[in-house]
Amino acid sequence: MRGFVNSFFHRLYHYRYHLIRSYMDNPHRIQNAQLQELLLFAADTEWGKSHFFHDVQSPEDFRQAVELTDYEDLKPFITRMMHGERDVLWPGKVDLYSKSSGTTNDKSKFIPISPQNLYKCHMRGSWDTMTLYYHNRPQASQFADKSMLMGGSLSSFAAHPDTTVGDVSAIMIQHMPWVARPFFIPDFETALLSNWEEKLEKLAQAGAKEPNVVMIGGVPTWTVVLFRRILEITGKSNMLEVWPKFQVYTHGGVSFTPYRHQFQAFFPSDTVDYQEIYNASEGFFAVQDNLDEEGLLLLLNNGIYYEFIPMSEWGQSNPTTISLAEVEVGKNYALVISTNSGLWRYLPGDTVIFTSVNPYRIKVSGRTKQFVNAFGEEVMVDNTDKALAETCLLTGAEVREYTVAPVYFQGSAQGGHQWIIEFVQAPNDIEAFTRLLDLNLQRINSDYEAKRFRNLAMLPLRVEVVPGGTFHNWLRTKGKLGGQHKVPRLSNHRNFIEEILAQVGA
Repeated sequence: MRGFVNSFFHRLYHYRYHLIRSYMDNPHRIQNAQLQELLLFAADTEWGKSHFFHDVQSPEDFRQAVELTDYEDLKPFITRMMHGERDVLWPGKVDLYSKSSGTTNDKSKFIPISPQNLYKCHMRGSWDTMTLYYHNRPQASQFADKSMLMGGSLSSFAAHPDTTVGDVSAIMIQHMPWVARPFFIPDFETALLSNWEEKLEKLAQAGAKEPNVVMIGGVPTWTVVLFRRILEITGKSNMLEVWPKFQVYTHGGVSFTPYRHQFQAFFPSDTVDYQEIYNASEGFFAVQDNLDEEGLLLLLNNGIYYEFIPMSEWGQSNPTTISLAEVEVGKNYALVISTNSGLWRYLPGDTVIFTSVNPYRIKVSGRTKQFVNAFGEEVMVDNTDKALAETCLLTGAEVREYTVAPVYFQGSAQGGHQWIIEFVQAPNDIEAFTRLLDLNLQRINSDYEAKRFRNLAMLPLRVEVVPGGTFHNWLRTKGKLGGQHKVPRLSNHRNFIEEILAQVGA
C-alpha cells in the first residue's frame, strides 16, 4: 500500500515539476503577474487605499507609491490585525502570526500569515521542495517510509485568544493535510510541545525506536543535538546504523557549511543527500533544485514580488531598488519583498548573492544586521562560514557554534576581530588554527585582506575557545532554545559577545 502511495506522489511531483519549469522559463512575466495580483487583492484594504493601489499600473508606479518598510513601520498595523481588525494590510481577518526568531533580541516580531500566504507560499514551497527532490532522485521513498518532524510550538495571543502565534514550522505542521500525517513521526502533540528540552527528549526516543526514517528537516544547530541524543540512547556509532534507509536531510535557517563535516560523520555514505531551503517567517523564498550545485531556485510563483537593494545602497536613507531583471551574478543584494500576507516593500533583513540568472538561483550571504564592517572590511557570514570550514578541514577540528564581533580601536591600540568558538573537536594547536583561519579569511575576502596588510589597519583575529554547551546555555537565558532560534554569527557591536564571555567568566 505504501509503495502505491509513493508511486502516486511520484506522478504528482512529476506534474508539479512542469509548473515549476513554466516560471523558470518565464520569470519576468510571472513576477509582473504576481505584483498585479497582490495589488488587486489588497486594493480595498486600508493600506491599499492610502497608497492608491487602484492607480498602480507598473513596477515603477509601485516604487513611487510605496516607500520601503521594515517591521517597525508595519508594527502598528500588524498589532491591530492581531487584535482582530480586518482589511488592514491584507483583505479579511488574519488569525495566524509567525513569531520571528531571526535574532536573539528580546523583542519578537509577529509576521502575519494569511490563508493565501500559508497555502500558496509556505505549504506550496514545501510541495515544491519535494517535487524538486523527487526530480533529482526518482527512487525517493518519502511516502513509502517515515519522515521526522522537528518544529516549534504555538500559543494563543493573550490580548485576543482567536489569534495564534508561533514558529512558522509549527504553523505548517498544524495545517498539514491529513493525507500526509501517517507518514511522519512523532505524533503531532509531541511535535508541537512548547518545552524544547522535553520535546527534544521525546523526539530522540521516537527516532531511536523507528528504523524506517528516510527524511528529516530542521535547523542544523538543533538537529545535531537531536542526533547526538539518539546515538546516546541507541549506543550506535552513526545515524545510518539507526536509520539504514535514510535518504535526505532538508536544512535551512543557518549556513550548512560549518556543519557539513559533522553530518557526514552522522551519515557516512555518499547516497545521503542534503537539500537546502530558504523558508523564513515572511515566506518560502527558494529551494535547492540541483543537489549537485550550489544555489537555490528562487520561487517566483508563490505570492511574493521581489526587489533588491545593491550593496552600494545599503545604509542610505532612501536606497534605490532594482528588479529581478537587473540583478547580476556574484553581487550582494538586500532582499525586498511584497507578499500575500500584507508585507509591502518589506526588508526581512536577509542578503543574497545570485549564483545564476538563467534560471534565477541565489544563496543567502548573511543578514543586513549581521556583518562586521568596523574598519571597512565588509565581512559577511558567507565569508566566515567558508573560512572556518576550510580551516577545520585542514586541521581536523570540528566546530559546534561560533560568533564574531569587532574589537574597536582603544587609544593608540589597533582593532581587529574576536571570534568565540565552541568546538566539538578542538584543534591540536589553537594558535596555528587561528593563524590559518585569518589567512583563509584574507583569501576569501579581499577587503579584509587589504585591511590586514602588514597589520596596518587591523590586527590578526583572535579566537576565544569556550566550553561545550556555552551557546545553548546563552540561548536558554534568552528564552530562545529550539525551533528556528539560532546564534547570530556576526555582529558589528559587542553586545552578544560580551554577554557570552561574561557567562563563562572570561
